[in-house]
Amino acid sequence: MKNFLVLIFILSLTSCEYLNVKKTSSEAILQEELQTFNWNEVDEYPSFSKCETSISKAERTLCFQQTITKNIIDYLLSEHIVVTQDIKDTIMLHFRVTKNGELLLLQSKIDSLTTQEIPNIKQLLNKSLDTLPKIFPAIKRGQHVTTEFKLPIVIHVN
Repeated sequence: MKNFLVLIFILSLTSCEYLNVKKTSSEAILQEELQTFNWNEVDEYPSFSKCETSISKAERTLCFQQTITKNIIDYLLSEHIVVTQDIKDTIMLHFRVTKNGELLLLQSKIDSLTTQEIPNIKQLLNKSLDTLPKIFPAIKRGQHVTTEFKLPIVIHVN
């Protein structure tokens, strides 16, 4: 009986180790979450109201890009642009959509021939963006976020 009581006493002392709960601070949880967080992707890409009917994320992304491209091309076609040489250029546009839904042209990579033939091409590109419909910003984990993306625009003038 004495051995049995000693055994129970030893077991009770060691079993307390199993009841210890490791405390985790909110900062440790935040740091762990930030490490697993993919900062290069958003849950919802920026969009226009007409793109909301698309089912998949890829379709909404494509709709957004096509809407911007079509708007820029339509605006440039509406302008009376006269050139002395044929132009076939791909302009690379670098955009930012703020968390408030503002579209900003950060940079445009334009060939020197295009700039020479159409000196106001940058102003025309900026004006074309002013005619875009309301943009809904990207969403990451339920929050509106600022995103950046690049979009090629093919210019072909005879």
